[in-house]
Amino acid sequence: MWKSAWVISAYMGLGHQRATYPLRDMAHNDIQLFGENATSSKREKTLWKIFQYSYEFLSKTRQLLIIGPSLYNLLEKLQNISPYYPFRDQSRPSLQLKSLYSLIRRGLGNGLCSMLSTKKLPVITSFYAAAIAAEERTDLPVYCIICDADINRVWVAENPKKSRIVYFAPCGHALRRLRQYGVPDERIFLTGFPLPQENIGGPDMPILREDLAKRLIRLDPSKRFRTVHGEEVKYYLGKYWDTEYSDKSLTLTYAVGGAGAQAEFAEGVLVSLTSGILDGKIKLNLVAAHRSDVWRYFLKLIEKQGLTQCENIKIIYNPDRNKYFDEFNRIMRTTDVLWTKPSELSFYCGLAIPIIIAPPIGPHEVFNQRWIRDLGAGFHQEEPKYCGEWLLEFLSDGRLAQAAWDGFLYGRKLGAYKIAEVIATGNMERQYSPLNR
Repeated sequence: MWKSAWVISAYMGLGHQRATYPLRDMAHNDIQLFGENATSSKREKTLWKIFQYSYEFLSKTRQLLIIGPSLYNLLEKLQNISPYYPFRDQSRPSLQLKSLYSLIRRGLGNGLCSMLSTKKLPVITSFYAAAIAAEERTDLPVYCIICDADINRVWVAENPKKSRIVYFAPCGHALRRLRQYGVPDERIFLTGFPLPQENIGGPDMPILREDLAKRLIRLDPSKRFRTVHGEEVKYYLGKYWDTEYSDKSLTLTYAVGGAGAQAEFAEGVLVSLTSGILDGKIKLNLVAAHRSDVWRYFLKLIEKQGLTQCENIKIIYNPDRNKYFDEFNRIMRTTDVLWTKPSELSFYCGLAIPIIIAPPIGPHEVFNQRWIRDLGAGFHQEEPKYCGEWLLEFLSDGRLAQAAWDGFLYGRKLGAYKIAEVIATGNMERQYSPLNR
């Protein structure tokens, strides 16, 4: 079959790019961004800006005084995902999907498809518009990565049974939703979300198992978790399980979304954790991603709390998104708790990192939030300004260690490898062991 592919992403927040970044080694001519200069005419870029601005506007609208909540509710309805139950045929095209086809017929995606036509390779994309445009305007095999636990009808072609788009589903819920939208089983692979390969280390997961072994010790200072689950942990982690490991400092990573939403929660977090940061019990990563405005805001908060010279607090910021992803993946290896809204980072619980769930933005994040909780891999955030109290409680009673373990057992970790397997062989071996999926 294939060893490389066109890999196409999009800048709508950071979710779509985070999904394709782990596939960069198999990308022909680097990962391309839908709607950017290399793939778009001036007219296409104008159409594309409408997509981008509407996303960021939705992410921040709820913060506006007086009109914010009402306007947010209106915009949210435009992205609404229909009820999951009762099971029924939902293959009829939605208004959003018809609008997308209208934009494609007006030229959206022409530049991208012209580029794709220069070399006959499969197309892997994390963005529905790119998948549908590639199907409409090329004869190439098209694969689409689903980035959330549930999705809008706009992700699936007008005629799903005749479409040739193949889907990579991150979880069983997304797979079943694709079925409701009319996608036949032979065009759905339950791969899991493509997590960074540098955090896993290969199909045998040596890096992930080593990092998890250390994390479980840090998350279980009272030894409550290992008293109950020690033998099970030893079975799955093998030689990496070291009960003599004694690092007791806890590392919390607070990650703001790509659109910059929810940065304001960091103030309460800092106020509550300052004493723990100063005495070395807590290390804090504040993730500003590529947003210079968020970076400056975090700097002011750190200065206000008198932590400018403290080595136990760090801001993760880089205007180059690829360099940011690289640094973010690096700090995930030592992160013990990830605090974030339930975006695509929800699937990072598969790296055995418990999630503190900030309020969701948009219907897809509501479903991601539910998926994390159903998995047992995370908790809703309590009042940020008291996090020094409730985080300590979660830590002392073993809940954080249990969430890390449940994320490891029940979250799919090998998505990037499974996608490469499908591209290379046209199929994927089904696995049931937590160490093989």
